[in-house]
Amino acid sequence: MSAAAITQIYRYPFASNFDGPRRQLRLAAQAESQTSPHYFQGRMQNPCLTCDLLRGLMRIVQSRFFTPPAMLAKTIALSDPVVTCSDEMLRFEGFSACCGVYARVDLTSETLDGQWLARGTTNVDFNAPMLSALAMVQTTDEVQLAVGADEVRLESGGTQIVEKKVELPIRWLKGLMEVQVCQSRMEEMISVSAIEGRRFLRGLPRMHTHRRPTWIAPAGNGLRVTQIENRDAVRVGGLQRLRILEPLITTAGRLQIYRDPVTAAAAFVLDFPGCRFHLVLSPEVWRGFSGEGQVLSATALSSDEHDTELARVRAALRWDTVLDPAVIAARAATTAQRVTALLGVLSTQGVVGFDLSSQAYFHRLLPFDLDSLRSSSAKMQPRLAAATKLIEEDKVRLGKQCDGKYEVMVASSDVVHRVRIDEQSAKCSCPWHAKHQNDRGPCKHILAAQIFLGIQ
Repeated sequence: MSAAAITQIYRYPFASNFDGPRRQLRLAAQAESQTSPHYFQGRMQNPCLTCDLLRGLMRIVQSRFFTPPAMLAKTIALSDPVVTCSDEMLRFEGFSACCGVYARVDLTSETLDGQWLARGTTNVDFNAPMLSALAMVQTTDEVQLAVGADEVRLESGGTQIVEKKVELPIRWLKGLMEVQVCQSRMEEMISVSAIEGRRFLRGLPRMHTHRRPTWIAPAGNGLRVTQIENRDAVRVGGLQRLRILEPLITTAGRLQIYRDPVTAAAAFVLDFPGCRFHLVLSPEVWRGFSGEGQVLSATALSSDEHDTELARVRAALRWDTVLDPAVIAARAATTAQRVTALLGVLSTQGVVGFDLSSQAYFHRLLPFDLDSLRSSSAKMQPRLAAATKLIEEDKVRLGKQCDGKYEVMVASSDVVHRVRIDEQSAKCSCPWHAKHQNDRGPCKHILAAQIFLGIQ
């Protein structure tokens, strides 16, 4: 693979313990199924729909909606869906090669008939044979699917396709963390029937529209495109990225549209019987989620007390499909409010994802070593590495403070920048913050001030 990647290592999702009313021994190894090579094995109950959704996911993974000038001579192809098996649900996640489009397919037990043997996450490289097999599936075909720690296997018409586990690119890891933060803030803005959604998608302009601001607004029972912003509209950078939904919406029930009020990222969810298709678009075609910086504040702060509480919450997740803060709080001996805050932190570490449909987090452990990422923070989060360096070089000092509001002076590049910060907001005098404000995460000076003060 041509993209940078890191070595994946095996980790148990929790410590072995005594669980349940009868205090039965629950071994950590049982969660990843040491007795079975698979998390799930069974058949597709609606093979055509399931295969169409997986092909839609792969169309996104194999697409590049923006190519920077420096990459005109080199195209990086990343086609490695992340697959999570939890409580009677399979989730397939993926990014476009430019990391500006995120897609997820959720398959429930209504769509899959088989044995749910264990819980875990893997990522495989879907190649041409798998795509060809998915495209050839007919309604009456018997299609078997198996997902394990090291492979995904598809059997149909006497043909067996096996895709093996591969390394996960660093850029995907960053994008998978960033997109969960954006989704957790999203608000549902518009909901229309599949008929109205299909009519809207078929009427979209064929040319690229990313050079001018475009909004999708409700129009009666349907949707319309406008260049005029209003409070009920959802901004979309590059309408052409929505065309992926057109062949899928035919059999959907509804189309729901969400908006992130901070970054203006947009999400589109197609609801099917027993399954869903999620499409999340970055604010602009040229903006990949891997560079948004929404996870920086949560990643920056660390203390013994914070890390201990975070570990307790993480141990209480137990691969639940829907993470209820009240239930997790009871397991972790803390409050639901703290659990909600700490789930946001865990989303920045690849431990949980966010489901727009249920408006809740779900447990999914990306197969990478978090300690390795922290040790290579300059590559993963260069802004955070720069902020840490400012602290180490003693270039941060406290100025005025009053009623929980602080003024922090940060020396950088022969200039002293003034950061005004409290628990709710932060502003910096640097040009980067003046240009982006907070829609691309904090600048390195604000990060340095947050680390210095110990606030997020």
